[in-house]
Amino acid sequence: MIFDAFFKALRQLTDTRFIGVLGIGIGLTVGLLVAFYVAFAVFIGWLLPDTFSLPWIGEIAWVDNALTIAGIPLMLILSIFLMVPVSCAFMGIFLDRVAEAVEDRHYPGLAPARALSAGEAVADVAKFLGVLTIVNVFALILYLLFAPIAPILFWVVNGILLGREYGQMVALRRNDPAGAAAFRRENRPTLFAAGVLMAVPLTIPVVNILVPILGAATFTHLYHLLSAARSTPSRTL
Repeated sequence: MIFDAFFKALRQLTDTRFIGVLGIGIGLTVGLLVAFYVAFAVFIGWLLPDTFSLPWIGEIAWVDNALTIAGIPLMLILSIFLMVPVSCAFMGIFLDRVAEAVEDRHYPGLAPARALSAGEAVADVAKFLGVLTIVNVFALILYLLFAPIAPILFWVVNGILLGREYGQMVALRRNDPAGAAAFRRENRPTLFAAGVLMAVPLTIPVVNILVPILGAATFTHLYHLLSAARSTPSRTL
């Protein structure tokens, strides 16, 4: 079910509405990374003098330039961690647009989705960003202590968080808060597994830019597939 939802989302990436949202997302993400890179370069320029001398070596005038160039791969690595909060913020802003494109193509005839108020969406995303930031700061200690399995820890921690939030946001479009919470509780293992599926590409620079839109689309499919499975009476042999 999860891979079915994911590959349906993947095949719809050429949808014009997906492309529009993806373009905005790429612009915002690249802009954020460039801002961090510029801040890093300015900091290095302020921290290090243009030239300095070392005993037996002589004058050195290239360290700040070398560190500035080294900032490029550093930004790519940093993008792994930046894309987690960016993914959540992006989802809160553009979820409806992506979900509507999915529903128009795969689930025609549905009643209009419940419109989330701007305050409700912002409050939910802001609360989750706070939890996500705190959890990942503490998880960073685990990543350092258990470096060989740090990627697995990252996937598990953020799989739990992303599964919860994506599941909550897509369910809120069709339910009140109590109904959305019930949907999450009833489908926690599936949402966790789907969250891990979203967390894995977050660790791949450049590819991770696709995660917000794929996550919103995948979880929209999951919501409808799980809801349909729940409403279908089970057969007795």
